[in-house]
Parts: sequence; structure tokens; C-alpha cells
Amino acid sequence: MARFITISLDKRGVSCRARLLDAEAPLTCEAVWNTLPQNGSAFHAKYARNEVYTLVPRITAAPRRENPTVTPIPGDVCLFDFEPWEIGNSAYGYEPGSEAHAAQGATDLALFYGRNNLLLNGDVGWVPGSVFATIEDGLPALAVACNDLWTEGTVGETLTFARA
Repeated sequence: MARFITISLDKRGVSCRARLLDAEAPLTCEAVWNTLPQNGSAFHAKYARNEVYTLVPRITAAPRRENPTVTPIPGDVCLFDFEPWEIGNSAYGYEPGSEAHAAQGATDLALFYGRNNLLLNGDVGWVPGSVFATIEDGLPALAVACNDLWTEGTVGETLTFARA
């Protein structure tokens, strides 16, 4: 039986529904499912292009990579597992003491809302993400809100992942 999650940009009041890809990424899906709900500050990617994400405490039960991609498509929902040194660079704009600077590292839960994404970071090279869900409902409205994050800023916006 399919499992679903809701992903919301809380301040903007926009949500979508995504189906977990249990067949393609069973360990990642189970690890994420068991930690829901998750919520944190919303960020718009600098390098990946059409990506919105939040950083949460490291989901240690998730494998480092499962069903990986470096070219996510619109509607892909990915998990990235980061060691502290990988995203602790102050140039990324994360506040000291934030999840990005946690001694145990951090998990990045991300959604991709548009085309032409490439997961390449100038500091570390390729950054494969584990695709664990696909957005099946609400992507057009979410894409408008995500683009608004890019043009108007993320201040005060949170991104929530919850069981549907």
C-alpha cells in the first residue's frame, strides 16, 4: 500500500502531496517516515537551481545514498546526508548554532519544483541526493510559492514534512 507525505511552505499556506518511493528507496523511505513530522527554516538553493529545502537533525537510519541522482526532475523529493564539514562553510549563509553546524552533521530534506537542476557544488563537487518521494498533487501551486521564495526571500518561512 502506498504511503504519502504532505510538504508545506507554512507562511505561504501552500502544500503538496508526495508518494513515498518504497520500491526504489525502501531504507530511506522508512527512515524518513519514522522521523515525521519534520519542520525547519526554508531555504532556496544557490547552486542546484529549482530546489527548496530545510535542514533537520541528522536522520542516522537513512543510508548515505539510495536511488541517487545528480539531475533531479520537477516533483522529486530528496534526502541529502551531510557531515558537519560539508555544509559548515559560513559562505553558505547558515547561522552559527544552526542544524548546518551541528556536530553530528545534518539531513537536508529537499523538493525540486522546476527543470534543469544539477547537483554540483563548487566546494565539494557532485552532491548526489536520494530520491525518496515524488510529488503527485499540488506541484504547480507549490512551484509558484517556491519561485516567490527565490525572488522575495525566505525570512520567516518554514518547510514542513508530515505524514499524510
